[in-house]
Parts: sequence; structure tokens; C-alpha cells
Amino acid sequence: MPHVKRWTAPWTITDGRAGNVRQAVALASALKLGAHRPLVLQPRAPWKWVAPRWLPGMADGFGPGLSALAASPPELVVGCGRQAAGALRLLRERGSTVVQILDPRISLRHWDLVVVPEHDRLRGENVLTLLGSLNPVNDDWLALGRAAFAEFGSLPGPRTALLVGGPTGHAPWDEAAMARVFEEVAAQVRAEGGSVLATTSRRTPPALVGALRSAFAGLPQVIWGDGGDGVNPYAGLLGWAHRVVVSPDSVNLLSEACATRVPVCVALGEQAQGRMVAFQQALRERGRLQERWLEWGVEGDVVPLRETGRVATLVLERLVG
Repeated sequence: MPHVKRWTAPWTITDGRAGNVRQAVALASALKLGAHRPLVLQPRAPWKWVAPRWLPGMADGFGPGLSALAASPPELVVGCGRQAAGALRLLRERGSTVVQILDPRISLRHWDLVVVPEHDRLRGENVLTLLGSLNPVNDDWLALGRAAFAEFGSLPGPRTALLVGGPTGHAPWDEAAMARVFEEVAAQVRAEGGSVLATTSRRTPPALVGALRSAFAGLPQVIWGDGGDGVNPYAGLLGWAHRVVVSPDSVNLLSEACATRVPVCVALGEQAQGRMVAFQQALRERGRLQERWLEWGVEGDVVPLRETGRVATLVLERLVG
């Protein structure tokens, strides 16, 4: 039999931003090579300004952790984001095999593999694409969320999860429009029964947290507003939801909602622009999005969007090949 290389557990390298950490860890875990070892970069000027472009002294320009790693390069590294791309470029020159998540915006020859969402339109011989973003959501992850927040199971159904991000250049929705969404969802819950499981993000305008609490006052609910509400119950919200409403600004939120086995709807989807429009359209073509939360589908009819495992298989195949 031909010899097949056995890879050691990878390192993950990020700038510490939650979305980048989540994608790097999701892919590293899905490779099933053992527990990943994380490194959060501490980039300094001028290296952080030009990454991933090359400047002398890069080994010391991203913090002591990278300096130590560069002195004894690991076998396999997974990174996400522009700062990580610079660190991975350095480690590849020192002998590491590197997998970069998200477009590094310069020549792809500096990385062994580059993983990007389809809507970015980046293509190349060493490029792997996926619909949406890498994430940990699968049946096991959802079951763990239900177990960790078992009390949510006593809330009446149908349970509507509401995931609220914040306005961005690709989805510049306004607060008044989102407040009206809250009222519409609340009216439906009052009409048919059930409960609400809502969470905001760091990007959510503060006034909207108050609007959220006001809209669902008097209804069975869990509302996490990132301001003294305790541990974020995000996994429990998705695990116990019968359906999900998502704001139109986050590929990560929408990807994770669509990785569940329940119907998903985008609120204010018409206010999305550019790549977010393309992403939503691709999900509709797969039958993964409802047009309106007033026309919910049936849970059993849903095929979840699970791209992380598929991409991990492709990464291993490319590395072995």
C-alpha cells in the first residue's frame, strides 16, 4: 500500500477577532487531527499595516508567540484574516504547510491552500470555495447547546430564534426598520403562541437592545443583549429553535442559522448589497431561505447547510495529494 502522510494536530492563527477565530477553529477541528493549538497574534506597526505583504522583521512584528513558532515551525497551520495571512506566509517560508481562510488580497502563491466563500469570486488552483462561512454547527454541536441550556426546552413552541447583528456597508439597514421587524415577529408570536429566543452582537446599536426587550415584553422569552445578561446562550438558542430570523448583515450568522435543521428567514434582506445579495440568492436557490417568517416551512423538509466538513475533506485530500 502507498504511504499516506499522517498529519499532526494543526495550529490555528488569528488576530483574535471572534469571526476569524470561529472559522479557523471550525476548520481545524473538522480536520480531526487532534486538538488544535491556538495562537492569537499581537501585530505591531508597520507590519500590521501592510500584512500580508512582506517586510523585514516579520517574525518579530506579530508578537512573541509567532517569533517562537517561526523558530520551530509547526507542520500544519490554519489561519483566518489578513494578519494571519502574513504570519502564515512567513511560516510557509520556514517549512510549514499553511491553509489560509479568506482572501489575502495578494498573489495566492504564498499559501498552500486558500479557502474563500463563493460570493468573493476568488479562484485559483489552490483555492477551495464554500457557500457561506466555516462554522462548528452540526448535530453534535446543536445537541450540546440543548444540553447546556436545557431550561429553554420548557419554553412554549414554536420557538423563534432572532439573531441580530448590526448595519454594515454590505447591509446598511436602519434601526427603525429593524424595530418594526421586532414588532412583526412579536405580533406573529402573540397570534399563534410560542416564544422568542433573541440575541444581539457587539455591532448591534444600543438603542435596538431596548427596542428588542420592549417588543417582546410579556411574551415567553430569552433575550441576551451583551450587557450583563450572563453567558451568551447562542448555542442553546439555535439548538432549541423551531425557526430562525436573521438580520441581513452577517455571513457568519446566516451560515450558522442555515446549518440547523429548521427554517430560516432573513429580515430586511432587501437592504443587503453586493456580496450579501449574492449569498442570499445562492441560499434561496438551494431552498434554504424562506421569503417571509409569515410563511414558515416544515422542520422535517429542511436540508442543513453543512460546508465545513466538506471543505475539511477537500483540504485533507489536497494535502495528501
